Amino acid sequence: MTDASVVAEQHARSIGPGRLILVVGPSGAGKDTLLSLAKAACADISGIVFPRRLITRAASASEDNDEVSAEQFQRGVANGDYAMHWEAHGHRYALSRAIGDDIRAGRTVIANVSRTVIAAARRDYANVVVVSITAPPDVLAARLAARARASDGQLAQRLARSVDETTATPDVTIVNSGTAEYHARQLVRVIKGERWDDKQQQGRSDADVGD
Repeated sequence: MTDASVVAEQHARSIGPGRLILVVGPSGAGKDTLLSLAKAACADISGIVFPRRLITRAASASEDNDEVSAEQFQRGVANGDYAMHWEAHGHRYALSRAIGDDIRAGRTVIANVSRTVIAAARRDYANVVVVSITAPPDVLAARLAARARASDGQLAQRLARSVDETTATPDVTIVNSGTAEYHARQLVRVIKGERWDDKQQQGRSDADVGD
């Protein structure tokens, strides 16, 4: 069997035909803010799903999640309840395996995940789009300092955290240094499967930054 045949066979077994849009990026990049705005913008569009993450941490004003205890989380892992799960900053995160039902039904699922799960997601799902949301280092530091969430842990550790980028190459990158509304529109267009031409939009972006 050729390499091409193996890839084709793996793709045939992957979960589809819906799309899985995975949002990644460093702490302070503004992922939750852009996702919240994008969710509101897509509220009246059928077939777009923003699943709540399960986290071993209480929900906060900046993050909408289902809180679970460490014991509940481990039981979920043992029972195969999660489509994917990971650990970061002393907490554990997961997405319910119910997202597979949405994707099989042809829906688009959007979630904020760790870059460490991207390689497995690309193997397990037929149509994966990775969106990297980032910002300049000084912006990241300022946002984390302003957030001051106790469960975030040490600021320096979050800023210094690194992941092997070779397994998490994004399909789209959003540099979130302008207004949240502008960059949320970029994300919405990705969710809708529309093209976003940064060169065409550069003048508008500059105007937004000056607002």
